[in-house]
Amino acid sequence: MKMKKTDEYFLNLAIEEAIKGARNLGGPFGALIVLNGEVIASGYNTVTRVHDPTAHAEINVIRETAARLNTHDLSGTVLYTSCEPCPMCLSAAYWAHIDRIVYAATRHDAANAGFIDEDLYRELALPKGQRKINHAQINMKDALRPFREWNENPEKISY
Repeated sequence: MKMKKTDEYFLNLAIEEAIKGARNLGGPFGALIVLNGEVIASGYNTVTRVHDPTAHAEINVIRETAARLNTHDLSGTVLYTSCEPCPMCLSAAYWAHIDRIVYAATRHDAANAGFIDEDLYRELALPKGQRKINHAQINMKDALRPFREWNENPEKISY
């Protein structure tokens, strides 16, 4: 008899990935993407191992899933992650059209472990002029030209 794979089953796999990440000095976060009850990709945070601040577990598995499925549109998939996604990973899930996110620990738990997820959520809620990173928009003559070129390209692939 085939075992029904529940959210808890997949979350346990994500937690196991996070443990691997903690042991391998990549970071204590793990994730996997599931399509139709099957794991397409799984992995952990590799930020410090590959010197890439974007190499979060969720980003890593989104990239791997897109490559394996040969598409940028991950509609129909579920992202399981050991911790509530940071704003970058949450945004990536939206860009990828992931249907659902299921997580174990919260961003508050991550903050208690020394991670800045909660600070980022607060920062993004501030008006641009109050954020730590200075934002400056300069009106350029050709600023909208790339969008015009994109909209006029009959071969464009929307995302």
